Amino acid sequence: MLRAPLTVEFPFTRSLGPVKSAFLTGLRERTLLGVRTERGRILVPPVEYDPETAAELRELVALGDTGTVTTWAWNPEPRTGQPLATPFAWVLVRPDGADTALLHALDAPGPEAVRTGMRVRIRWAAERTGAITDIACFEPYDGSPEDSRPRPHDGVFEEPVTGIVTPARLDYDYTPGRAQTAWLESLAERRTVGERCPSCAKVYVPPRGACPTCGVATTERVEVGPRGTVTTFCIVNIKARNLDIEVPYVYAHIALDGAGLALHGRIGGIPYDQVRMGLRVEPVWTEGGRHPDHYRPSGEPDAAYDTYKELL
Repeated sequence: MLRAPLTVEFPFTRSLGPVKSAFLTGLRERTLLGVRTERGRILVPPVEYDPETAAELRELVALGDTGTVTTWAWNPEPRTGQPLATPFAWVLVRPDGADTALLHALDAPGPEAVRTGMRVRIRWAAERTGAITDIACFEPYDGSPEDSRPRPHDGVFEEPVTGIVTPARLDYDYTPGRAQTAWLESLAERRTVGERCPSCAKVYVPPRGACPTCGVATTERVEVGPRGTVTTFCIVNIKARNLDIEVPYVYAHIALDGAGLALHGRIGGIPYDQVRMGLRVEPVWTEGGRHPDHYRPSGEPDAAYDTYKELL
């Protein structure tokens, strides 16, 4: 059976408005901020609009470092990038003076040491940059209760944080089923093989093992292409990270001859502004490539619209 590791990773970048900026900058300065709603509730993390009335919220308040666990779950095997390297509890903590809870990690020796209603305190990170990780974790707290009254805060700090970049990553092992295994094996032979639905006769490329329209299994294999027709396309003007393709370039839906739907492919060998619907193309393989590198014009006359209009 085929099996391969697969990693999906990208940096998520976003700018911050005045409320989120104040919240993250406050963490850098060891200050936990919430926001007051029109009805007087204190929300943390603070939001920019009232979840009940949709009114814009700007009245920030400072909260203490202590709080109460409202619910929790034990994490016996921490993963890379999680707050702690040793087993810990995921907890929802309602900071003193707040009406909502904050999700974070609780450093505890074991699940028997965690309970709903326990008192905890923020453990600040030694180095803080203006991120939720400035709270290293929460830790059990049995000291004297602190003044829990929210204190007004103007949200003004020197050198405020105005944007964040968060890496998103997912690692998993991919195992294709029968249909996609046959598809991958055919690509290794520089052939394209789909499967025909026994009910509607549509040929699916790549094959799915079942017809999504009729709901029946597909087993009859049909070789399609290698040439096809551009049905729709887009011009890409933003260069992707770690992708050695100069912009602008064209990414298109290509209906291979004999296929019942179009697949994705890059168009090359022609100026981007000359790509058009109906353009006839053929695959270009690179040495050792596991799939066509791109499609180029085949030199045939453009296909008539009526021959591919159902595949748009």
